[in-house]
Amino acid sequence: MQTWTGRVLSGFAVLFLLFDVTIKLSGHPSVAEASAQLGLPQWEAVPIALVLLVCVALYVVPRTSVIGAVLLTGYLGGAIQVHVRAESPLFSHTFFPLYVAVFIWGGLFLRDLRVRQMLAAKEAA
Repeated sequence: MQTWTGRVLSGFAVLFLLFDVTIKLSGHPSVAEASAQLGLPQWEAVPIALVLLVCVALYVVPRTSVIGAVLLTGYLGGAIQVHVRAESPLFSHTFFPLYVAVFIWGGLFLRDLRVRQMLAAKEAA
């Protein structure tokens, strides 16, 4: 049950992030609008989407899932910083990447024994 709960949490995060990649790569008008509101050049959407796609790919492969989670955490931290700089609403926009990170790490913790053992070893030390 724990493993499946982790897969579901991870799945929600991955689906959201892949949706984000898709709209950035498609050039959807909402991307241009959001980029302008955040003070980012519109051309940066494609390279950002490609970086995100690589991070998600690393996360979904069990062997590289931990490094993928670390990289996604950095990516999401950058998203938080952009929202702070743009003075976006706190709980709906600025903290949203934090919510996604909780799903990423919570899902990984529940589905990956190595992560649980690593944290248990930290507590024992």
